[in-house]
Amino acid sequence: MRHSVATAALLIGVAGANAAMAQTEINVLRVAVNDEQEAYYEEIAQAYEEQNDGVTVTFEYIANEAYKSKLPTLLQSDARPDIFYSWGGQTLVEQANAGFLQGISDMLPEEMTGTIPEAGLNAYTVDGNLYGLPLYATEVVFWTNTALTEEAGVDIDQIETWEDFLGAVQTLKDAGVTPIIAGGQDKWPLHFYWSYLALREGGPDVVSDAMAGENGGFESEAFVEAGKEFQKLTDMEPFQSGFMGTTYETASGMFADGEGAFHLMGDWDYLPMRERSTSGEGLPDEQLAIFSFPVLAEPVSEGGEGATLGGINGWAVSQSAEPEAVDFLAFMLSEENQRKAAEQELFIPIVEGTGDALSNPFYQQVSEDITNSSYHQIFLDQFLGASVGATVNDISADLAQDAITPEEAAAQVQEAWDFR
Repeated sequence: MRHSVATAALLIGVAGANAAMAQTEINVLRVAVNDEQEAYYEEIAQAYEEQNDGVTVTFEYIANEAYKSKLPTLLQSDARPDIFYSWGGQTLVEQANAGFLQGISDMLPEEMTGTIPEAGLNAYTVDGNLYGLPLYATEVVFWTNTALTEEAGVDIDQIETWEDFLGAVQTLKDAGVTPIIAGGQDKWPLHFYWSYLALREGGPDVVSDAMAGENGGFESEAFVEAGKEFQKLTDMEPFQSGFMGTTYETASGMFADGEGAFHLMGDWDYLPMRERSTSGEGLPDEQLAIFSFPVLAEPVSEGGEGATLGGINGWAVSQSAEPEAVDFLAFMLSEENQRKAAEQELFIPIVEGTGDALSNPFYQQVSEDITNSSYHQIFLDQFLGASVGATVNDISADLAQDAITPEEAAAQVQEAWDFR
């Protein structure tokens, strides 16, 4: 009897140990999103937990700028997330080369990766190995308050070239309307101008050529001219008063409150800017419009008119993540879950066969823009890596304040690239 009790106790102990071993927690870290997206991710997490006994999925959210500063430290600690939000680009390359990431190419079902466009997979591939997966594509566009533009006599359908846009800015100023709302304190919203102008000036290969040290690198004529064109705008004082003390989040809410005519920002701002408005509702759809960044009438090189700037945003997997984390990542990006995101107007999904679920006209337009673009450039502050990206943001802010010349700005980016 004593032997039987001892055996039973041993078996219970083993069973308890196995149960403990079977408990797996998947930690997912993401840049802060709106309430609708948090609810979306919570629903996915619950669905996965129901299908996988012993697995717990926990999402944590950190505001944009804090996320960028905290992530490098987290990846070097025992508190690193299993899956984390990523903009891809050179930053992902640096993380992979530093040993922070886990290759997942052989851990994903072939039918799953077959649903993702090659450009999306390439954004999360380093030396032939996949270290994460793209979630959605974004485009930086000019959000427009049509009530203000119409009041000032500006027809946005007539804005095709950069000179047309500068003319519209002057018309708005003459009418007493603040032309542009900008979050200069965070700097990265300003880098959209310099980056887009560089693409328009130098064509779709201008960034890759500069990275390879060709045609003068980042000190080439295209980047210098981009700075000059940007300062043509900033010399007009187009932004709201105190724009360099305004965060992205505050600027987003200000535009939704009707305090300016234009807001150069990604399509992702559609829902958040409304929540950030004073009313919590923002501008109605009938008072909103978007248009692509204008082309240059006489660029340094041809071919940049069809390029788009934005992100191929997604997820990366840390080196210590369990196989369940990769399985959950694939589950998040299933056609069913991506279609739900499209139906809820949360973002523009990248998985093929899900775009038809988009009903929002702004998202439909962005989806068409990216599909029809000659080249989709990932944000330069991410694409070029953390240190060079920070320099791009810094020089964009300095250009906006007339603190440096376009030549000095280009030289600083080249120096950062050389010593990265």
